[in-house]
Amino acid sequence: MDTFYSIDDDRRTDIKIKRSAFICSLRYANTISDAKKFIASVSSDHKQATHNCWAYIVGEKGEVSHSSDNGEPTGTAGKPMLNALQSNKMTNIAAVVTRYYGGVKLGVRGLIEAYSQSVISAIELAPLKKIVSVRKYIIDLPYSFNDTLLYHLNNFNVKITETRYSDIISHDVEVDEEHWHDVDLLLDEYQKSGKVKLLHKI
Repeated sequence: MDTFYSIDDDRRTDIKIKRSAFICSLRYANTISDAKKFIASVSSDHKQATHNCWAYIVGEKGEVSHSSDNGEPTGTAGKPMLNALQSNKMTNIAAVVTRYYGGVKLGVRGLIEAYSQSVISAIELAPLKKIVSVRKYIIDLPYSFNDTLLYHLNNFNVKITETRYSDIISHDVEVDEEHWHDVDLLLDEYQKSGKVKLLHKI
């Protein structure tokens, strides 16, 4: 199963290469709209910059990606930025590299390395966050069966997000994608035998 990563908080780095400043801004973007809004915001903040090049990837498995050289020679900015994100198995991420030209031309190879390194420097600021797909369940059960249920669910690293106590116990639980099949089998077996009531799955 492929694992993908993103970030929680915005990241920004500023590096200088042959007098040009390369400022990389990263933000979590759940949708194409989120990515475009971030790109527009950074570009607006740096209206005087020589270039605001960008790349984004969205989708549970990184299905959608796009990039722009924003005036730099074709293939020297957006694509290297996108490659840096993809090589780190990232998705739901938007990157903007703002360049303030310092008077020294870098050449095609130099530009590719500069834009790539700018994104990598921001990625390396902190560990990336693993993106995990979860399925949610609401489980009703009697007090007498609670310890048994929790014991077996614990084998699958199930997270209990809320518990309500009345004449019965009701758990809201989240299950990571890798354990969906096993937990489904377990809960279906318990429900068929009348030990729990499974209200819904998301």
